[in-house]
Amino acid sequence: MPPKEQGRDEGRDQQKAQRRGRPRSEAAERSIVAAVVQLLEEGVPIPDLAIERIARTAGVGKATIYRRWEGKEALLLDVVRSMEPVDPPLPGTSVRDDLVAIVESLRQRGLAKRSSALLHNVFAQMQSYPKLWDMYHRTAVLPRRQRMDAVLRRGIDSGEIRSDVDFDLLHDLFVGPMLVRTVLRPEGTPGEGAAERIVDAVLEGVRAPLTVL
Repeated sequence: MPPKEQGRDEGRDQQKAQRRGRPRSEAAERSIVAAVVQLLEEGVPIPDLAIERIARTAGVGKATIYRRWEGKEALLLDVVRSMEPVDPPLPGTSVRDDLVAIVESLRQRGLAKRSSALLHNVFAQMQSYPKLWDMYHRTAVLPRRQRMDAVLRRGIDSGEIRSDVDFDLLHDLFVGPMLVRTVLRPEGTPGEGAAERIVDAVLEGVRAPLTVL
């Protein structure tokens, strides 16, 4: 084969390899997520959100969706998480400051659900869709719980928090008040400073006693 033709063939092969190895298109992903949000806003219930319908609304092929998500549940999970506030990194300055940051993130998610009728509606539907609800808990709720547990164990190890309190109860004492006030009280979500007040009140009750020498 002449060198010029060989060079052209090698160039085409390189282009094909680049296409095969090309990163996932962010534009396509945004279009797909936007399509799901659009359909939900139009009142389409979760069971009727077929991949074919989502692909048609997004202007992509079904294969484009399946290359990015293993199924409808995984796609919906990403959509829901994209609508929620992102958990900020913990300050790491103290156990108290980290607990305040975690409880404040609960308040922010409560605000998001109350201000977004769509998010509120999706969560209501998810609870009757066991597979999606379980996926949400495993990939979104459980990591948040683990993050809180790590801070609490740090407080116990440092002697800032009593070690004789049931650990699950200890967790609930911090997150429970904010969940009650954001989920069960229709009159409104607590304002700024609520996370600090909750954490300080609970810490006062679970603080390890001073050792008298």
